[in-house]
Amino acid sequence: MRKVNWGLLVTSGYADVAMKAKATSTTTEFVAVAHDDEQTARAYAGTHAIARSYGSYEELLKDDEVEAVFVALDPVDHAEWAVRALKAGKHVLVEKPFALTAADTEWVFDTAEAAGRQCIEGVMPRHHPQFLLAKKLVDEGRIGELRYIYAACTAGLPANYFRRFPERGGGGLLDLGSFALTAIRLFGGTPERVYAEEVRREGACDHNFAATLRMPGDVLAQFEVGQEVCRGDALEVVGTTGRLVLQDPWFCRDVTRLEVQRQGPPPHLDPVSEYLDVDPEGAYRCGEQYAVSRIQLDALSTAIAHGTPFPYGRTDAVEQARVIEALLASAAGEAPVRLEG
Repeated sequence: MRKVNWGLLVTSGYADVAMKAKATSTTTEFVAVAHDDEQTARAYAGTHAIARSYGSYEELLKDDEVEAVFVALDPVDHAEWAVRALKAGKHVLVEKPFALTAADTEWVFDTAEAAGRQCIEGVMPRHHPQFLLAKKLVDEGRIGELRYIYAACTAGLPANYFRRFPERGGGGLLDLGSFALTAIRLFGGTPERVYAEEVRREGACDHNFAATLRMPGDVLAQFEVGQEVCRGDALEVVGTTGRLVLQDPWFCRDVTRLEVQRQGPPPHLDPVSEYLDVDPEGAYRCGEQYAVSRIQLDALSTAIAHGTPFPYGRTDAVEQARVIEALLASAAGEAPVRLEG
């Protein structure tokens, strides 16, 4: 398969993982980068071996060799520049969160459909074989009937980190919560009701955020995200007869096995663990550094090159935005919020 030529719109180092992952990709080539400062763009291109650099985003969108664009700007700018890229005839990958509202998400996908281009929200781990195997096991009933999902993503971020400022679209839910919520929806479906609590300082966004979600089929889900606490990543999917424990779920660094816990014998019923190889044939090369980002890029570039629909599109991104809006409304109103069907 030929490589797909990509351009990068960037304001920070948030796309660095993708830049490092491209070195081992056989499907993806980043040929251009744009920053709103020409010198910064030139330095970034040099650091990451990108052929061309531009001092404005508009210039990159005029580059005829660029087939697809990775929008890795401040979240507040995601929707606008995704629309501009689509109108310029480019396929688009938008870093999470896709947009700040469900209405903006609909706007971007309306533009994508009119332009006949693919548009995807970038949530890396759901493409990793650990997630693919976990979903298969849940769907096959290997842990019995699904009952509970728990997710966490916390970090002690620097005070000046761009995702801590509300005017730039920051906040724990929009940033780290995108991982947790995507996983909960992947395994549990569309939430029916949500209740959330947040901690925020005056004039700031939500630094710490926790929520309980009522899912279809009497399944409960809980997650916590935080920008000012000790680093922690967790994802467990619990059924009536077993539990899946996903290792390093959001960045999948050197993850090659999935832990399956099953209830042990009486009297204590202590769980017994089994470890399944997530990529027995080595097709995903999971042991490589930055594999989770490369796997996402490979999946997108393959879909673009072959002209095939991507499994995550409008419906998924709009639902994610709607649930985020409901969670924010619940936290602000200090009350549960029911999602409309």
